[in-house]
Amino acid sequence: MKQPDHFAFIRHAIAPGTGDPPEFALGECQTQRNLSDEGRRQAKRISEQFHQNGISQASVFSSQWCRCMETARLLELGKVVELPAINSFFREYQKGYAQTAQLKQWLGNQDLQGVTVLVTHQVNITALTGVYPASGEIIIVRRKLPAPAEFEVVGTIKID
Repeated sequence: MKQPDHFAFIRHAIAPGTGDPPEFALGECQTQRNLSDEGRRQAKRISEQFHQNGISQASVFSSQWCRCMETARLLELGKVVELPAINSFFREYQKGYAQTAQLKQWLGNQDLQGVTVLVTHQVNITALTGVYPASGEIIIVRRKLPAPAEFEVVGTIKID
């Protein structure tokens, strides 16, 4: 993860249920599926793993969903930047191809010299990597250049 051209996806920590309620509204956490107490503890354990491995600062990007933003903040790795390209397309699966292409382009243009972490959803991670991650699972990916960038999964870390 500390190597140039590497980054980490993290599926948001434990948020019981599947998808979002019909009344879902972006920016209104009370309408969304959110982290449970167990999910908050899991996010803090992920943070501890980063810090124990000498990573105390990172470029952190998050889906705008509340469960992702909360997971990202609990990592305590620095400022969290909202990145709409990693918002869930679970309810609108037809958007997946275009959104994944947008993410690939964004990743291809990033300076991945420092530690970069993207907190997102299962569908987004699976679309780019083929990995079906558990809640809180970290997927380490290597970007292969030149453009258009290709991506290779280097490994995964499960935090229970």
